[in-house]
Amino acid sequence: MCGRFTLHFPIEILAKIFALTDLSGLVPRYNIAPTQAAAVVRSTGSARRLDLLRWGLVPSWAKDISVGSRMINARSESLSDKPAFRNAVKFRRCIVPASGFYEWKAESSRKVPYYIHLSDGAPMGLAGIWEAWKTSESSSLETFTILTTSANPLIASIHDRMPVILRPDSYGLWLNKDVKNPEQLQPLYSPYPADLLTLYPVSTLVNSPMNDDSACIDPLTA
Repeated sequence: MCGRFTLHFPIEILAKIFALTDLSGLVPRYNIAPTQAAAVVRSTGSARRLDLLRWGLVPSWAKDISVGSRMINARSESLSDKPAFRNAVKFRRCIVPASGFYEWKAESSRKVPYYIHLSDGAPMGLAGIWEAWKTSESSSLETFTILTTSANPLIASIHDRMPVILRPDSYGLWLNKDVKNPEQLQPLYSPYPADLLTLYPVSTLVNSPMNDDSACIDPLTA
């Protein structure tokens, strides 16, 4: 699962890692929560751009926007079986840049938040899909969800699911609009290697979306 994440890299680093041509500015975020706007990378065919979409996928046929709060994640194993995700994974894939993400571990009667990031400090590229939901005759709302897979041994100590983290050499395949066969994408859903990730406990500041500063990722002190 992925219920909160961060993105606080300078736009210049993101532009280099994700081969972006549109260098729109971003505000550092340390506690991105569902229903909030977040940056995603999409391909226009000849270039890649960074757009702000609402987190929580709302299918085009949905009657109510509230369904998005229940679709912040999509299981990679069953994308083709779910009407909400079936077409999006074929035609509307995106990458969700992240500095790291949070997961909660049940300990006795409480849940302790942990922060997970790449050990080398590089940006993550999370696999996502997006949709456009018609809000009126002349406008639409674009939303996205983050794909998940089974947890690697490191994350399994906290939770049984983790986001699909794409390797940089697979970004082109994931964003390639000519790739529509789901079987071609299956290898990308493997859990990211545990030895390339680092995790540590953080304070419960992250429990509230109102808290959105660097204190959220400070290691928890005894």
